[in-house]
Amino acid sequence: MGTTATVRNGIDVDRLLETIKAIESDPVQGSFTFSATSTWSEGTHNVGQIHGFTHAGVDDTGRSQSFTLEGDEPPVLLGNNAGPNAVELLLQALGFCYAVGYVANAAAQGIEIASLQMQVEGDLDVGKFLGLSGPRPGFTAIRARARVSSPNATVEQLKSLCQYVQDSSPVRDCLANPVPVETTLEVV
Repeated sequence: MGTTATVRNGIDVDRLLETIKAIESDPVQGSFTFSATSTWSEGTHNVGQIHGFTHAGVDDTGRSQSFTLEGDEPPVLLGNNAGPNAVELLLQALGFCYAVGYVANAAAQGIEIASLQMQVEGDLDVGKFLGLSGPRPGFTAIRARARVSSPNATVEQLKSLCQYVQDSSPVRDCLANPVPVETTLEVV
């Protein structure tokens, strides 16, 4: 007879623990390079493509198709609402990252999640972006609010997990700490 995987919150806990052990024994297994391509369409509309990534120095071939994202601005910012704008996608990225971290770490701790919702909002002044005076061009504040229910965890366990998720979130880390960004231009 085969063994049955422990699945909690949709997470294969056995695979999660195997992944942790593999990276612990060979830290190179924890290194990834992710990428995305954005192609301008017209006006403020862009089409994004996310396809492969590199894991431990090897190109991953597990995705047969690219993910396509539409990005645009609302009409008040000269767009046509063909998709969320870039800063909305950034907020969504934080919400996604928090949710993944929360359910995966809950699963590893034996916590069942009945429901989870992340609400993320940020304050931004577009003056600097438009060449005017004003505060920095990015968010001046970001607020995330989680709503969670669990049939088998205490409030203290859920709060502790929430803090752990914040402390270990790659997206939050990128937002809260300076990350070197190098931009090059090829004129064709």
